[in-house]
Amino acid sequence: MATIRSLLLLLLFLLITSVSSWKKDEFRNCNQTPFCKRARSRNPRSCSLIAADVAIHNGDLTAKLVPKNGEPIEKPLILKLSVYKDGILRVRVDEDPNLGPPKKRFEVPDVVLEEFESTKLWLSRVLDEVVDGDEGMSSVVYLSSGFEAVVRRDPFEVYVRRKGGHRVLSMNSNGLFDFEQLREKKEGEDWAESFRSHTDSRPYGPQSISFDVSFYGANFVYGIPEHATALALSPTRGPDVEFSEPYRLFNLDVFEYLHDSPFGIYGSIPLMLSHGKGSGTNGFFWLNAAEMQIDVLGKGWDAEAGIALPSSQERIDTLWMSEAGIVDAFFFLGPEPKDVVQQYTSVTGRPSMPQHFATAYHQCRWNYRDEEDVENVDSKFDEFDIPYDVLWLDIDHTNGKRYFTWDRALFPHPEEMQKKLADKGRHMVTIVDPHIKRDDDYYIHKEATNNGYYVKDSSGRDYDGWCWPGSSSYLDVLNPEIRSWWADKFSLQNYVGSTPSLYIWNDMNEPSVFNGPEVTMPRDAQHHGGVEHREVHNAYGYYFHMATADGLLKRGEGNDRPFVLSRAFFPGSQRFGAIWTGDNTAEWEHLRVSVPMVLTLGLTGITFSGADVGGFFGNPDTELLVRWYQLGAYYPFFRAHAHHDTKRREPWLFGDHNTELMRDAIRTRYILLPYFYTLFREANTTGVPVMRPLWMEFPADEATFKNDEAFMVGDSILVQGIYTAGAKHASVYLPGGQSWYDMKTGVVYKGGVAHKLGVSDDSIPAFQKAGTIIPRKDRFRRSSTQMVNDPYTLVIALDSSLEAEGELYVDDGKSFEFGQGAYIHRRFSFKNGQVTSTNIAAPSSGKTFSSNCIIDRIILLGLPSGSKSALVEPGSHKLNIESGPLNLHARSSSKALTIRQPNVRIADDWTIKIL
Repeated sequence: MATIRSLLLLLLFLLITSVSSWKKDEFRNCNQTPFCKRARSRNPRSCSLIAADVAIHNGDLTAKLVPKNGEPIEKPLILKLSVYKDGILRVRVDEDPNLGPPKKRFEVPDVVLEEFESTKLWLSRVLDEVVDGDEGMSSVVYLSSGFEAVVRRDPFEVYVRRKGGHRVLSMNSNGLFDFEQLREKKEGEDWAESFRSHTDSRPYGPQSISFDVSFYGANFVYGIPEHATALALSPTRGPDVEFSEPYRLFNLDVFEYLHDSPFGIYGSIPLMLSHGKGSGTNGFFWLNAAEMQIDVLGKGWDAEAGIALPSSQERIDTLWMSEAGIVDAFFFLGPEPKDVVQQYTSVTGRPSMPQHFATAYHQCRWNYRDEEDVENVDSKFDEFDIPYDVLWLDIDHTNGKRYFTWDRALFPHPEEMQKKLADKGRHMVTIVDPHIKRDDDYYIHKEATNNGYYVKDSSGRDYDGWCWPGSSSYLDVLNPEIRSWWADKFSLQNYVGSTPSLYIWNDMNEPSVFNGPEVTMPRDAQHHGGVEHREVHNAYGYYFHMATADGLLKRGEGNDRPFVLSRAFFPGSQRFGAIWTGDNTAEWEHLRVSVPMVLTLGLTGITFSGADVGGFFGNPDTELLVRWYQLGAYYPFFRAHAHHDTKRREPWLFGDHNTELMRDAIRTRYILLPYFYTLFREANTTGVPVMRPLWMEFPADEATFKNDEAFMVGDSILVQGIYTAGAKHASVYLPGGQSWYDMKTGVVYKGGVAHKLGVSDDSIPAFQKAGTIIPRKDRFRRSSTQMVNDPYTLVIALDSSLEAEGELYVDDGKSFEFGQGAYIHRRFSFKNGQVTSTNIAAPSSGKTFSSNCIIDRIILLGLPSGSKSALVEPGSHKLNIESGPLNLHARSSSKALTIRQPNVRIADDWTIKIL
């Protein structure tokens, strides 16, 4: 037995080693992926379908897609076109269930909100007319003010146009639509596909779908995460393109992924946005959980085919290819960047409101060894006066990789350990992955086996794959019953050793299978309802994330906001917690690419995201680590993390000077927590991300369209990263017609031009836009929880009209009572020489929230000299305006005009008039 055990451990080591770095030949390319190869080989206009029998049925426009001129077709396809509030167009194409397909094609459940479905606008009539000089008829449907949807019948095409004729978005304008219908296997046919040592039985044969989508008037397209690439997507086909592979959407566990590659990694969101100076912003979303490949087609890609679209407009063409599923596509018309994000999140859900502590700094490592190590790390943060809020434990805290357990030799008193952190206002996170150790003495495995809760292999047995515990099985979280069972495991009674201050981390949920094809589950594995894994793969981690978040919700009896970090994601993941960009590397290039990766996640609904500060793999040199902290302080999710083979890299291990630099970076985040939390509430109500590309705030400024070295935090702060070693200068483009104030010095810079600025090691360039007001908290504590009652500072950056505006949102930071009106939401404005605080909270629906917090400093940037005093109302209290530090704790802070101790409450209406 000892020999067998040793051989098994050796096999596991070899499997883990084999996936320890990115190896190109371990993953399929398009030519090795038959559905992708077939779709790419089709010529423009190869689609022969026409739309017949157009009618209105149950408030939708319906039609049958059949071949022109009686060409043979197995069965007609059913087209359904629906219109929703805000002009959202939904197009569905599926096989006719009345014609007896071998099985029902998979439609992704539990993503589209019921509230969205209720906004459907019932069509009562359709206008038939000749469009664009066509010989045949088209059907026209009103969408919203200024927009119409057109179904062109021959050849089949769907597009949206502005009234007056200019197109916005279209499907099948290049005639590349193809839909492989399910059918019975003929004698002698072999549908199996092989890759390396793995064979996919494909019991239902080819079932892929592909079509082209065109974005009119677009300068660039963005979105479709997750890839380690630039923000603006480069063409993947056409003359002189940089890439030869499509952008792949297939959730994979990729160790040490490459930067600047279209290769798909941990998550998938099939949402693409286009933006152009004259056309505004539009979006296209395909709800499909199968593997997807997307080509961005460069200009001239269709030259050999001699095709010409029925429009003279500039456009970007794209080709969308999926292995399975149905067409369930959404057209978002914007026209502004924020409008598209709001429209998309009205379909898939707004981002959840995080607990306040979760927006602060997190300290993680694989692994903090034991309780003594945890206590030492915690005390060192206090010793070096560095704030933090969350300490994380990776897989080695468990008993033999059995989740919901503790290694009692290393962590004998987990409740006491968590209580010590909680006494300082801190929290702990433990990891819980979806692979379950196949051990008959492990209660989770025993229950799952007895209840039939595992994914099955193609033969109907519980699927057995290899992951961290060795032999493992995987819960079938597509099944709502199994998700509910899993959620119950997070109760304090079931998760022995947990406390209310413990939260959860879902890793490896792509799902990762070390001995599986492409390090994932076989495509012919079987899920609930006869669904093949190929059909649901990209949503597996989403359902696991959903079930885990529901578990914490149940644990808190619906009163405690969950915090769950997930690596895999899918449309709707924003409703359940945070995402991080996975196993990055301690390289300058990975620091650089983290910005467009996080920006892209925000554009596609996932605002609570970030990259591992310092890089997960490798040992960063000190300069890189410092620069990563300085940038990471502005990520929405701010966490340092490292692989167990790396050197320890807590902030105090690099000498006094570098400790000071990293402390300052972390403190920057804590100073700005009121601003960040206000932005998280904006995301929660509108979907607009916390961290934004420059063009989202400056959509008419062409110089911002490709800029992904700088970014906006909300609408007020611009941050420029430093991405090279030894940098002495940085070129910073400051957009717009307004001025910008250096947040460190208060120096004012002109907008609309690039500035060459000197940089030092103590900070990265960050600017406050003129015309904004930022709330801060300047007192340093051990954790954000201890800052709750501290006073606020307002930084007012006046524009050329001597005006400014900003907001502050405050609630209890943990419960859901804000949904019933228990919050404070204030608008601060400076106009006509006075600062005003007004209430902008919606009327309460039963709950209230109060705070006695005050504002004890108001900093005035851009106020003309000569003002000496201010009058506070109510109370007619007169105060001096004097020179004070812009940053209280900086080593050498610049001075700014300051009103000290106005002592007005954040919850009250008041004015302060400059005299």
